[in-house]
Amino acid sequence: MIQLIAAAEENNPLLPHPAEMVIGGFAFLLVLFFVGKLLVPRIQKTLEERTVAIEGGLKKAADAQEEAQRALAQYKEQLAEARHEASRLREEAREQGAQIKAELREEAQAEARRLIEAAHAQIEADRQQAFAQLRSEIGRLSTDLASRIVGESLEDEARQRRTVDRFLTELESSNAAVR
Repeated sequence: MIQLIAAAEENNPLLPHPAEMVIGGFAFLLVLFFVGKLLVPRIQKTLEERTVAIEGGLKKAADAQEEAQRALAQYKEQLAEARHEASRLREEAREQGAQIKAELREEAQAEARRLIEAAHAQIEADRQQAFAQLRSEIGRLSTDLASRIVGESLEDEARQRRTVDRFLTELESSNAAVR
């Protein structure tokens, strides 16, 4: 039985041959040395470079975000200033409109007063002219009437004027006394 166990151990596929164990161990140590000395530092260097690049990218992104926040705040401030300025300009325009409206109203009133005064002056001139025409017409008619009543001629123009003027003066004074 021992022989069977020893024979079974020799042909056991799960147990490697001792020479293979030594060569495999030596190859493992050689690969371990190669990986440890050459590949691990390169891998670590590459990982560090990527870490730095990622952190730099994150820092740049954070800086860009801060810059965007500042730009947004500045934009909002400028927008608020623009709205305030627009409001101020609208208010100034309203004030100027009211002022222009008042000035135009004043000018229109002044023009109306001037036109009324000119009309009054024209009416007064027309009245004076009509009064002068009526006076001469009344004088002529009254002398004709007086000539017919009295029966004598009042053809003398100087005497006729004096008579008419005296009559009109007496008429005006009697109207003034009645008032």
